[in-house]
Amino acid sequence: MTEQPDAATDARPQTVPERLVAATIELLAQVGPSEIKVRRITEAAGLSTITVYHHFGGVAELLNAVVAEGYRALTAAMEDAVRCDDDPGAQLFGIALSNRHLAQRNPHLYDMMFGLSTRGTYRSVTPAAENMVAERFATAYDVLAGACHRLVETGRISVTDGHQVAAELWSFVHGFVTLEGAGHFARFANPVFEVLAPMAVHQFVGMGDERARAETSAATALRWWNSEGPGASGTYAIT
Repeated sequence: MTEQPDAATDARPQTVPERLVAATIELLAQVGPSEIKVRRITEAAGLSTITVYHHFGGVAELLNAVVAEGYRALTAAMEDAVRCDDDPGAQLFGIALSNRHLAQRNPHLYDMMFGLSTRGTYRSVTPAAENMVAERFATAYDVLAGACHRLVETGRISVTDGHQVAAELWSFVHGFVTLEGAGHFARFANPVFEVLAPMAVHQFVGMGDERARAETSAATALRWWNSEGPGASGTYAIT
């Protein structure tokens, strides 16, 4: 089974809506959005087709819940990255690695979260569902913004607006992840070391940081990733 964004780790059984969301995320990883059909979802979840309509109203609303779950998992991963070190620069690089990790584990989910793939005929029909996704995105973004504000408070950079820093960093990381996912960095043996890390250092230096300090932040995050983070098991190690 394809590894998915982490679900809740408590011992309670999944609810029916949670089973439907998990099954849809798994199908996205296996076959992509074009095959997201009610029958396939419910067969994968071991449920009847009526459960989609009973609990969500339709596939459009279910897909909104899937996107919201993607952002919940991304937020949790970003919060773990923030705990990697007291250095906000290392925290930000860890957040970048977490974004890349989610995209690698389920590219179709990542694309759907950020509007890079179509949902076919399944369009959102309720403002409440749209608002739920927007709130989950805002929660994830706040984790990034918090680390950016802490970086500003250190005085390492000349930029004084943490929200501006957050917007710039999110944009460049999203650009990297999107291009890597599309195969445009295939010429590089290790895109993290050859593209992402240098680009992050250049971004920090451009904001006024010292190059050596920015490089130390990147190295700290990579050590955490491979020793305590998702790369510790070896499967997702970055070496």
